[in-house]
Formats: sequence, structure tokens, C-alpha cells
Amino acid sequence: MLSWSPSVASGSSTITGYRVFLNGSRVGTTSATSYTFTGLVCGTSYALGVAAVDGRGYVSATAQTTGSTSACSSSPPPPVATVWVPAPGTTWQWQITGQVDQTVAAQMFDIDLFDAQPGEINAGVIGSLHALGAKVICYMDTGAWESYRPDASRFPQSVIGNSTGWTGEYWLDVRRQSWPLFEPIIIDRMKLAAQSGCDGIEPDQNNPVGNNPGFPITFADEKAWYLEVAAQAHALGLSVGMKNGIEIIDTDLVNAFDWALNEECFQYKECGALSQFIAAGKAAFQVEYQGDPAVFCPSANALDFSSMKKRLQLGAWRITCW
Repeated sequence: MLSWSPSVASGSSTITGYRVFLNGSRVGTTSATSYTFTGLVCGTSYALGVAAVDGRGYVSATAQTTGSTSACSSSPPPPVATVWVPAPGTTWQWQITGQVDQTVAAQMFDIDLFDAQPGEINAGVIGSLHALGAKVICYMDTGAWESYRPDASRFPQSVIGNSTGWTGEYWLDVRRQSWPLFEPIIIDRMKLAAQSGCDGIEPDQNNPVGNNPGFPITFADEKAWYLEVAAQAHALGLSVGMKNGIEIIDTDLVNAFDWALNEECFQYKECGALSQFIAAGKAAFQVEYQGDPAVFCPSANALDFSSMKKRLQLGAWRITCW
């Protein structure tokens, strides 16, 4: 909590409130002389500021100070015992565009979270798929800003970087110091997934390193954010997969996530790291967009991956390896 002494307005005016800043970005207003920040990250220092506003709308100079949160625990919290942890070889369908084809034979369907909301193209599909005995994973971006999402206006411009290459999608600054500025929005998306009945989430675009995100993000930053995403999903009772990030897969990440989802590891000859999930008894869902299934499927099956060929649009079409 940040506290300060009351300000005194000049002339006949009175102080009507205070603007509160975190790392230079305005995060709230209050009429009290204290403010409690939420979403702060352990073991992190922050620049804090307060500016008084009087009845005429005049805003004072910002009074600044610094503060730090307590040290981080040495390990992430364990997964909630009841989350879905699919075994190697689990069958699946990945369709995040168009009306979901529920006639596809699959033990798990990965669908777009926002398209499954009331009034949208796939309203009611989560319940329908559950009635068929399938698990439902809900896709959401956790490491990128999408201009077309209903919560897009909540993200401050300071955390939005370069384009990911997809129309209307831009990398987020996933370094620890920026988490308080956008993580509450991401957690709200996870809460929406839980409230909607999703069994878990597919959190996308958490691997900015090497993709020109517009911020000096390191592999250590990337790993920390992956672990944070997993911890927050588990806190809500959601199963969570590690999407891509194959270059940093290690024991910590395998332990933190319930399954993996990879794109194009056969094309880029980097599938070996995914075997760590298989060894841990966790499914490795895997997709190729190019190449002949007759060529990559035998290798995928030998590795016990749940592999298939898809088109980039991620509609209903697929060719499975199982």
C-alpha cells in the first residue's frame, strides 16, 4: 500500500482526488490518501507516483518514490490436483476459426474463447462438446495484444510492441516490470474461461524472443512469464498447455504445464525437446502446416506425439497421424 499526506489546494479550491502512477503509467484514482496496488510481481522494484487534482481540474506535479515487493518463492506453486493432464496419445481437434465442427472425432477440442461467448458464432459449443464427452480447451492470447478483442482498450499503449505478423496482433512487454500493467487483464480472460466451462486454456504468443517484439526481452523474461501464466491458470483450476517456446523447454516448464502444443517442429527439426513432456506422462499436441503426413506421421507416432496437419487458418480441416 502507498500512503501520503493530504495535499492543500491554492485559493478557494479543494482537493477532490489523486491520480496514482506505476512505472510512469496511470493505474488508478482515489479520493483517499492511500492506494493498494494489485497484480504486483514478487522481488520487483517499482517507480510510484501521486498527483493531486483540485475542483478546477488542476493537476499538481507528480510526487515520486520507489517501492519493492518481497522476494519470490524459489519454486512455482504446484498444479491444482483436479486439472486435466492428458496422457500421451490423446486425440484432439484444433479449430479456432469458423463454426466448430462437432462431428469430428476427438477427445479434446481447442476452440477460441471469445467466439464461444453468448451471441458469438460458437455460443453454447462448450456445453455441447462436454455432452459428447470431450474436453474443451479455450484459446486466448496471453503474450500479445489483439486490436479486435472486446478488452483491447484496457491495455496501456506502453506495453504494446511490434506486430507478431498476424493482422491486428502485437507483442506485449512480458518483462516483470510490466506485468502489473496488463496481467490483471490476462487473468480476467482466464476467469472468463473458467466461468465459461473451459477445462483449460491454450495461452498463445508467450515466445517473443527472436521475433522482434519491440522490447529487450530475454529468454529469462520469457521463461518467467510462461511460469506465471501456468501458475495463474492453475490457481483458477484450469488445465494449461505450453504453446511453442520449444527453445526454452526444461524441467521447470515441463513440471509447470499439463501438456504442450507445438507448431512445425518437424519442419524445423526441433522436436526432441517435446519428448520431455512425453517422458513426464503428458501429451504433446503437435501440428505441421507443410510437408507430407506420410513422411512426418511415422516419426510423430514413434515419439507418441498427437500430431496432425492443419491449414494456417485453423478451420475444421485436418489430416491426423493417429
